[in-house]
Amino acid sequence: MATNRTFTMIKPDAVENGHIGGILSMITEAGFRIVSLKLTQLTTADAKAFYAVHSERPFYGELVEFMSRGPIVAAILEKDNAVEEFRKLIGATNPADAVEGTIRKKYATSVGENAVHGSDSDENAKIEGDFFFN
Repeated sequence: MATNRTFTMIKPDAVENGHIGGILSMITEAGFRIVSLKLTQLTTADAKAFYAVHSERPFYGELVEFMSRGPIVAAILEKDNAVEEFRKLIGATNPADAVEGTIRKKYATSVGENAVHGSDSDENAKIEGDFFFN
């Protein structure tokens, strides 16, 4: 059964490029309520822990370096069927494949620097939210 909460991060590339306000506007205009929000920076150890599921993948080192290079905005969002609805709003991982009107189509620059993270399941939304908000 789908829940009404999901987790997102505005990644360092989007923060560096001044897109926090635009992304948060898209989120709220899509009917999400921001339950928790904070600006923080992942240490290398934090990024390794958060992305441990990808530790065997060839891109893991680059991902950890990227995610710890600057501030991020972490948020818990609420809306009916939140995970699925947010995945639609953020768009495809590759911004070239993302649908017009999605966050990644508008703000992402590449597959690696794709502006936002969105939980891929209700279970991961809880785990990821708890990582940042206790």
